[in-house]
Amino acid sequence: MMLPGRHLLPVVVLFVSFTSTVCADPWGAWRGPAGNGISLETGLPLEWSREKNILWRCPLPGPAGATPVVWGDRIFVTSVDGEDLILLCVSTQGQELWRRTVSSGNRAVRGDEGNYASPSPVTDGKHVWATMANGTVACFRTDGTPVWHVDLQKRYGPFEIAFGMSSTPVLYQGRLYFQFIHGDGRAETQEALVAAVDAATGTGIWKTGRITGATSENEQAYASPVLYDFDGLTLLITHGADYTVAYDPQTGRERWRLGGLNPRNDPQRRYHPTLRFVASPAVAPGIIVCPTAKNGPVFAVRPDRDGDLTDTDAVLWIRRRNTPDVPSPLIVDDLVYLCRENGVLLVLDRATGEEVYMERTHNERHRASPLYADGYLYLTARDGRVTVVRAGRTFEIVAQNDLDEAISASPVTADGTLYLRTFDALWAIHR
Repeated sequence: MMLPGRHLLPVVVLFVSFTSTVCADPWGAWRGPAGNGISLETGLPLEWSREKNILWRCPLPGPAGATPVVWGDRIFVTSVDGEDLILLCVSTQGQELWRRTVSSGNRAVRGDEGNYASPSPVTDGKHVWATMANGTVACFRTDGTPVWHVDLQKRYGPFEIAFGMSSTPVLYQGRLYFQFIHGDGRAETQEALVAAVDAATGTGIWKTGRITGATSENEQAYASPVLYDFDGLTLLITHGADYTVAYDPQTGRERWRLGGLNPRNDPQRRYHPTLRFVASPAVAPGIIVCPTAKNGPVFAVRPDRDGDLTDTDAVLWIRRRNTPDVPSPLIVDDLVYLCRENGVLLVLDRATGEEVYMERTHNERHRASPLYADGYLYLTARDGRVTVVRAGRTFEIVAQNDLDEAISASPVTADGTLYLRTFDALWAIHR
């Protein structure tokens, strides 16, 4: 799968403070500057085609689902080039500036659904970090100068995951945070773990085994960690193997865990042996929305608790079915938007979880996570169609735009431009 590349609320005052903290530029990580898929850009294009509102198209050497990141006048994107796994730097004028080989030994997975260039890069404007699904991670200066290179499998043990470790790391205060969910995380093996790495040197800082008791395919997760960082509370949120688990990013200490996502002892639900998580949680002040998989439930929880949150008043609400299977949720103002893999858009009330509407946008696979900007949602389908929906409590499709190239990467914005990474090229779209 071009798995999330990749490879995450109730008072008016909070709504204002939340959106006001989001930077319009740059877009340095997979889900944007605040890790939530929200852009403060205005005046973005609502309509385009291969001939309309296109600034440029830059061909790429191979397909991948990794989302590009943008800082200043540079765009960074990972890709495949034959057997090589590479990082490319493209100017915002559409010219390739440099490319570097990060690793070799690409493997295609699930037909045309993915490969080993699925994780998205991350940048702070001075350095860029590229992670590949085989566990190779490399740091470069933004001019392409190599800084360090690490094989995470050699450091933390071999990955036992069917489609590659497509999770994208989180960059926060000089550290890269990884989740490696591909086993039970038992103390004697620590197959599954969470780790912090010094972003400047690649040196490991801490690692914590992630024990959940998951079995079968559920031991493997393709979701990415997300950061909750509001009102003085900072948590690293990991997702997979039947649980959402929060950690102190400084120490790696577990703060809380949410079970019930795939319960073993619930008379109403049988344990699902293939409920692997792909979609990442979404965060906003006072709430974390946790998807599952395969039409399962969606949970909303309070983040300011400790211990086991399962079946406690920390659970704000549960939607018993209709989870997105691959696209991550989006929280804007008083609404939660869930773009399901079949193109159905489900909108829930943020405070109560009650359904506002559920409508179909485009009947095609959706792998990309949604983008919100300037009052609109951008929903991207695998066949290259992007449906623009007006945000709010009334369903309205504003436009449907086709590039006629397959897409599984999420759309990004920077400096008034919308960027789309297809399997064939990087596109810049501007009014």
